[in-house]
Amino acid sequence: MTPGSPPRVLVDATSVPADRGGVGRYVDGLLGALSKVIGSGVELAVVALRTDVERYGRMLPAAEVIAAPAAVTHRPARLAWEQTGLPLLAQQVGAEVLHSPFYTCPLRAGCPVTVTVHDATFFTEPEHYDKSRRTFFRSAIKTALRRAERVIVPSKATRDELIRLLDADPTRIDVAYHGVDHAAFHPPTDEEKARVRARLGLGGSGYVAFLGAKEPRKNVPNLIRGWAQAVRDRTDPPALVIAGGQGHDDDIDRAVAEVPAHLRLLRPGYLRYADLPGFLGGALVAAYPSYGEGFGLPILEAMACAAPVLTTPRLSLPEVGGDAVAYTSEDPNQIAADLGALLDDEARRLSLAKAGFDRAKEFTWESSAEVHVAAWSRAAA
Repeated sequence: MTPGSPPRVLVDATSVPADRGGVGRYVDGLLGALSKVIGSGVELAVVALRTDVERYGRMLPAAEVIAAPAAVTHRPARLAWEQTGLPLLAQQVGAEVLHSPFYTCPLRAGCPVTVTVHDATFFTEPEHYDKSRRTFFRSAIKTALRRAERVIVPSKATRDELIRLLDADPTRIDVAYHGVDHAAFHPPTDEEKARVRARLGLGGSGYVAFLGAKEPRKNVPNLIRGWAQAVRDRTDPPALVIAGGQGHDDDIDRAVAEVPAHLRLLRPGYLRYADLPGFLGGALVAAYPSYGEGFGLPILEAMACAAPVLTTPRLSLPEVGGDAVAYTSEDPNQIAADLGALLDDEARRLSLAKAGFDRAKEFTWESSAEVHVAAWSRAAA
């Protein structure tokens, strides 16, 4: 690297899932923002799944976008290729830094490596992961802290937990808050709200929204129980809509079985990306009573859609929500009390919606990209 020149960085985007979940939102948002600084802050190459090459080619016309081998769509093959093929590719494109955006990285990359560690809940909330997943990600995080030149995290809470629990070197950790795509996540029009209601078959009924993976850490079963308790005696009880990936929390089915017959609970699975503003912004409350997050992108996206948000003050969530969201605990009885109070207080919901929308403007992918570029420059130097 010539002093003063931008580093050449290879970003490994092969971990982006087809459903554009959390890691997909992160990589897409970051690369979109980086497209504005290519040639000044960084020279960029991206390796991606073949299904994403055209997307990133359009997004990054000044970058080199490379198709990964077809086999890497399968996780075991991707992890094997990461250790052998990715370092070779980094050498071929002349990378001075290799960025791995999802926990894992090559053990011998041939150039400095930076790794994004999204959260520390595999250590702080181990009971909410099955043994194999917990073991894999704990090992990956420890390896990243040991091998990477810089580690990028999405919150101060995640940084502090890595330092507290794993004795991580604070001088090698950079905090880059996630952003939100304000074109994709915006206060919805009446037409957008109506379209989502029609798709869900809700008519004119109000509803409480949850959007996210149905993993134990997200606390969906207690949300269901708290919602049922909060609305069961109401004349016109709002529905609960649990949208997003299927996940692997068996307790959700048990909680659903306990819901009184006169209440309406919908599980539509994935919603179209274009429907998310209408879904989130059209809800009476967007509820996300998680046991802990590395960042909390779902609450930021809900805030950007001007939805009043109810979440927990766990780990990073207060960093995102600040005073612009309402807080509850993970306990179903407390969720019931706090959700019920919000449903009864339209003025507070409107106030939270405005405060959340205003606060969401502070989180931009451009700011995140600036931190990444600075980290890559330090790594290359």
